[in-house]
Amino acid sequence: MPIANGLVARTALVFRSSRVAHFIALTKPRVMSLAIFTAFVGMVVAPGEMSWGKTVISIAAIAAGAGGAGALNMWYDAPIDARMARTANRPLPAGEVSSVEALVFGLVLAVVGVIALALAANPLAAGLLAGTIAFYSVLYTMWLKYVTPQNIVIGGAAGALPPVIGWTAATGSPDWQALVLFGIVFLWTPPHFWALALLKSADYSAARIPMLPVVAGETATKRQILAYIVVLAPFAAVPWFAGMAGVVYGGLAMALGAELLRRGWRLMRTPIDVSRGPARGLFAFSIVYLYAIFSALLLDAGV
Repeated sequence: MPIANGLVARTALVFRSSRVAHFIALTKPRVMSLAIFTAFVGMVVAPGEMSWGKTVISIAAIAAGAGGAGALNMWYDAPIDARMARTANRPLPAGEVSSVEALVFGLVLAVVGVIALALAANPLAAGLLAGTIAFYSVLYTMWLKYVTPQNIVIGGAAGALPPVIGWTAATGSPDWQALVLFGIVFLWTPPHFWALALLKSADYSAARIPMLPVVAGETATKRQILAYIVVLAPFAAVPWFAGMAGVVYGGLAMALGAELLRRGWRLMRTPIDVSRGPARGLFAFSIVYLYAIFSALLLDAGV
């Protein structure tokens, strides 16, 4: 009997652990981690003081909001996720989480995140978080993704708002410096996602999603990627020139921008059917680029 009870207990633990993992997957942890990090940087580099207690609660609230938006995105996208090899193993198409569970989970996380941020920081920051969740989970997920190849450009505004939310949580209002941080993430988003879309264009075509490589073709997509990088590389140096950051940030921004340009140019000159390496390399490096840029802001802020 004790052996049987122990077996039941271990089985229940494994079941609960796997369920927890599936719900965590619904929050899109990698996307959420980027939102958390850029929001934290926005809080830290903003003028004024914010207690660590309020900072921790505010970051947790933003994480909940971002996770809720991710869950709502997966809830709505389940039918197309099932048609794409890249996303077929997500919790909903894999049958690990029901549609109702995902919807309720996403809504609860979103509401809790907004309320917690309002209480820990201020109503304006909470309003920006609510608007970001609505923009991503409704405007982008339910409409833009299906109607325009510029979906990731317009929808990228949602992913670029966390540093503004963090700044507003710390100061009570956004200003031009917060918008500079917004601009860096906004300009970074298209080349980052279009590099992936070049690799996964067959998936998007099968799911009838009008991503730029599907609608305009490989060459046009590469030109757009390079064009955005050409604008992003010098724009990322604005915090240095504007006095928001010092020489550590400026030097790193220039070096990273040069490497991003090199990779964009290499992608432009290499057909995908010859080598997928440049697209894969640009996608991976773009993640390093953004984390390094915002880490440099923290270094200059003395963190």
